[in-house]
Amino acid sequence: MNDMSGGFPADGALAANFRLLQDVDVKLTVEIGSTQLTLRELLALGESSVIELDRQANELLDVFVNGTLIGRGEVVTVGERFGVRMTELVNPDKRA
Repeated sequence: MNDMSGGFPADGALAANFRLLQDVDVKLTVEIGSTQLTLRELLALGESSVIELDRQANELLDVFVNGTLIGRGEVVTVGERFGVRMTELVNPDKRA
């Protein structure tokens, strides 16, 4: 390549590539916490069982896209449904 972009597409080409990808479906997952159970504890769960999670009630929820942590947020209601208000985005350089 003879351009000075170091092998990267020019800004116009980069914008066109993003437009190509903007309608691709991704899976967004919100994690409120986790816990570890023995198989005996799991089998003993019933309809009224309560499972204690490893997160405090006032902590932000982790938001993942295709399994990658992208940010954190808080639960909100949208009409009769739950939603997540994003309060923090994770720097791409610090994503695990």
